[in-house]
Amino acid sequence: MDTQASRSTISATNFEKELHGQSIRLFRLSNANGLEVYITNFGQKIVAINAPDRDGNFEDVVLGFSSIDEYIDTHEIYFGAVIGRYGNRIANGKLTIDGTEYTLEINNSPNHLHGGTNGYHNLIWDAEVLSESEIQFTRVSKHMEEGYPGNVSLRVHYELTDSNELKINYYGTTDQTTVLNMTHHSYFNLRGAGNGTINDHVLWINADRYTPVNKDLIPTGELAEVANTPFDFRTPKPIGTAVNTKHEQLLIGKGYDHNFVLNNTDQTLIAAAKVVEPDSGRVLEVFTTEPGMQLYGGNFLDGTIGKEGKAYTHQGAFCLETQHYPDSPNQSHFPSTLVTPDQTYRSTCIYKFSTEA
Repeated sequence: MDTQASRSTISATNFEKELHGQSIRLFRLSNANGLEVYITNFGQKIVAINAPDRDGNFEDVVLGFSSIDEYIDTHEIYFGAVIGRYGNRIANGKLTIDGTEYTLEINNSPNHLHGGTNGYHNLIWDAEVLSESEIQFTRVSKHMEEGYPGNVSLRVHYELTDSNELKINYYGTTDQTTVLNMTHHSYFNLRGAGNGTINDHVLWINADRYTPVNKDLIPTGELAEVANTPFDFRTPKPIGTAVNTKHEQLLIGKGYDHNFVLNNTDQTLIAAAKVVEPDSGRVLEVFTTEPGMQLYGGNFLDGTIGKEGKAYTHQGAFCLETQHYPDSPNQSHFPSTLVTPDQTYRSTCIYKFSTEA
């Protein structure tokens, strides 16, 4: 089989656009093994990742679109994007810092989600190509942007190594105490984007506990044990094994849409998750310095047409979003997301691709 046949062929021309006086462009990262990552400076959206199966046949394993206009016009606004200033939900769009209450946009009623309508996913970043395998994006998130205090200078560095690791390093400094909780939001299907559900993908998660949510998908505050629940992925199992059981949390989320409390008390770089797609042999491992990781099972994918005219259907992708816990600013026993002017925010996420026989 021609190993090039199933690669996404993304036209850079389709991603060239002037918007609000800024230039949108598409960039390509590659390594010595033929792995490719296409990324645009519009929300740092990863448009395609071409990864090999056990026989060396390449397939694009992330959901996305073939042109920048589709990203701008679609309701699927988070495909492949960087997320901030705060990834995940903040209850009622309210947070208090040093006695001052701040009001954020309610864009996921009744909550604030993923930094707001004009969060980092929806902004044009300055891009600097460092090599064929490295790029970094920078911008200043202005004081009161989307309601958040402080001018925050941001840098996100991507490196595609010859070990087939996509390393994402986040950095931020602020001139005023604020919250910062950035993450990445690629939708993965290791069989190939648009090629069926991910419920037979075998998942392992390095977490003994998770954060149950209320009807509004805000953590109740409990750090619940995964043992004897559908949330126990400490022994690898297919994602869909228990997804349709009548468990209260799965009914609330319409499947998996929950934060896992990683076994990472000192926030060093650890192995957080591993996913194996049995038919192709493709493997995705996730490493992070974060204390949490959101598993989202594509519950709200609705048949949107993406690359190559393929429909992205219900449970047709999964997200593994490394993060601090949702609503941490309002739950004092959760790890803090506060960043002060004398600190540098740092976070690392690594997606590593390989194969198994």
